Amino acid sequence: MIPAIFGCSGPKLTADERAFFREADPAGYILFGRNCENPEQLRALTDEMRALHGREHLLISMDQEGGRVARLRPPHWADYPKGEAFDKLYDIAPASAIEAARANATAMALELAAMGIPVTYHPPLDLREPGAHDVIGDRALGSDPMQVAALGCAILDGLAAGGVTGCIKHMPGHGRTMVDTHREMPTVEASEEELERDLAPFRSLNHALIGMTGHLKFPVWDEEWPATLSPTIIRDVIRGTIGFEGLLLTDDIDMEALTDTIPERALRAHRAGCDIVLNCWAKMDDMVGICEKLPAISDGAAQRLERALENTRVGDGTYDEARELRAKRDELLALTGAAA
Repeated sequence: MIPAIFGCSGPKLTADERAFFREADPAGYILFGRNCENPEQLRALTDEMRALHGREHLLISMDQEGGRVARLRPPHWADYPKGEAFDKLYDIAPASAIEAARANATAMALELAAMGIPVTYHPPLDLREPGAHDVIGDRALGSDPMQVAALGCAILDGLAAGGVTGCIKHMPGHGRTMVDTHREMPTVEASEEELERDLAPFRSLNHALIGMTGHLKFPVWDEEWPATLSPTIIRDVIRGTIGFEGLLLTDDIDMEALTDTIPERALRAHRAGCDIVLNCWAKMDDMVGICEKLPAISDGAAQRLERALENTRVGDGTYDEARELRAKRDELLALTGAAA
């Protein structure tokens, strides 16, 4: 098995993709809007992926947070609120915000599981910082570390209740960025003492089964390499100070914050200590190059992958419970006028 998660180009696997994926045996897949036309088509795609590898528990994933980061959208799928909605409710009723976040996450998970998608890259635990770039912005669950950890925990629990594993991101913290990592590399000029706030939500939820790095430089820890490519940050901060022991993924290595070829980025991230490399653009040359560069998945990473997926399930496509949970969420969010 290659320690990479690959994208695919459209709503069906092409003949070339099918042959390549069968031989390469990637750890999993990531899906985007280009892959999601309607429920019948999407479930057929994920069923084919599982059949292709003969693995009941296959890491098929997407970014499904709600708000502006959502791959499943109306009219075929439900709409889900952005993180800011739960932040606002927490200001006036913390317990209600936690209950709403958990109900929302379970409803989301039931939809994902029905589509055969057992992993979502959610929740972001990045703190909202005044004046920072809005790449995080209204996705954030708040600016207070304890609040973000509490809402993040509710989301992880809610997703698990619906048969889906969540992923904490973007370690060691993306909230201070002044630029969009999709376009350029941010440098966070903060002291270790200041960064303690950023680490706190991740440390609180270091038991999460899956986590993701961020493409940001932190000169206080490593003057040369961003977190995704830094052995020092992964070893001393993510695995050390944060204490994260789960499956560690890169953020998308196609992002323009990183330089060099895609296969070289993948190799450096793997050597730095990332378990699995995330490659989203479905470019065959890049995927072939990654497979040529990376060794087989390590025993430790394979065990962490298995543990992350063992309690996930493929749903049966019934949505009554999800509708009830969304109604419960909306009733709670209505306290702030922020119902989905």
